[in-house]
Amino acid sequence: MASTMSVKLAWVMVLCLIVGAPLAKGAISCGQAISTLTPCIPYVRNNGAVGVPAPCCNGIRSLNAAAQSTPERQSACNCIKALAASISGINYDLTNKLPGMCGVHSPFKISPSTNCKSVK
Repeated sequence: MASTMSVKLAWVMVLCLIVGAPLAKGAISCGQAISTLTPCIPYVRNNGAVGVPAPCCNGIRSLNAAAQSTPERQSACNCIKALAASISGINYDLTNKLPGMCGVHSPFKISPSTNCKSVK
């Protein structure tokens, strides 16, 4: 089970690096976005039963600080959306509450229908 998740995460990271690299313009890569948010996965998969890990909030704050321009936020949105889609059993309600729980305002919601091009 764990190895299946690792393989999925690796493929998502590769896909994001290929697709997201031109969007990031060198500022934020999908690999960076995904690695900072990986500690959040147990929380959003287990309906919050494990509590929000400190490294999860640290990653959210770090990514928020790094994504200052519209292209950077759109790139981060695409990366996070791809990561979320690869996680079986993800709870999107919890996913969207995480930034606020970590003291961060997110400029977008994560869902399968999120249009990252509309993120400003």
